[in-house]
Amino acid sequence: MSPNSSSLSTSSVFDFGKYTTQILSVDPQNFTSSCSLPPPKPLLIATPSEAGEFSLLLLLHGYLLYNSFYSQLIQHISSHGFIVIAPQLYTVAGPDATDEIKSTAAITNWLSEGLQKILPPHVHPNLSKIALSGHSRGGKAAFALALGKVTTASLNFSALIGIDPVDGMDKGKQTPPPVLSYVPHSFDLKMPVLVIGSGLGEIKKNPLFPPCAPNGVNHKDFYGECRKPACYFVAKDYGHADMLDDDTKGIRGRSTYCLCKNGKAREPMRRFVGGLVVAFLKAYLEGDSSHLLGIRYGHEKAPVEFQKVDFL
Repeated sequence: MSPNSSSLSTSSVFDFGKYTTQILSVDPQNFTSSCSLPPPKPLLIATPSEAGEFSLLLLLHGYLLYNSFYSQLIQHISSHGFIVIAPQLYTVAGPDATDEIKSTAAITNWLSEGLQKILPPHVHPNLSKIALSGHSRGGKAAFALALGKVTTASLNFSALIGIDPVDGMDKGKQTPPPVLSYVPHSFDLKMPVLVIGSGLGEIKKNPLFPPCAPNGVNHKDFYGECRKPACYFVAKDYGHADMLDDDTKGIRGRSTYCLCKNGKAREPMRRFVGGLVVAFLKAYLEGDSSHLLGIRYGHEKAPVEFQKVDFL
């Protein structure tokens, strides 16, 4: 991807886009439609309100987090013309991620049968353009499914995004099923990959708890096993949970401020992650590389300082 491959854009992906968004909450336990198949898991969906056909992004939440903690992030992405689906994969879970990988495959399989019937009638999903993403342990699950570990989905993914992905507690202490093999460029994904890292994720918040994204199982290791085409951005001075909503309620919400080393505010990191995801999706799902190139070469100013940028 060269700076001459597309004209550089002037409107920033780090700001909200041109579409008005709405949030849909779908609970299979309270599903009332008799003409539609309920989803396998509860879903939070951010969709443009305007008519059109839109690419899809699946976003898998981090360990023991709620999908509602990502509501501001998914609305940012959706405002640029994407349907973003954030499932609640579990409320209680042990170290094994096998069940959430299977659940993500089941949700993907459900899309062709059930998604259109719960969207506004003038909003149409483009099921030939689906990106898979995940944060923290959700990033591990996303990579595992894309690699065909445990199971596969009936629909093909066109792109993969890891948002500060984590494969366990430490090298040699990966949670099952392990994703990292520590063999450089060993991921046989056959799709473009974006890996986003946090500069503070590998630093302990306090001596009683491990860092939220430990060295040996974090973004550096995931990117090291990627093949072309792949992009890698690390935000300096921001932490593992800084892309979540400003107000994350309850004990779990408060713990995101207490357990992870954080930056001064969440809004810059959330805009950074949202903008990068939009730029990447536009480049690889829609053929418009102008924003990704603008960020890479400094023409589109990011709301955070980069610690690392690399492209394969």
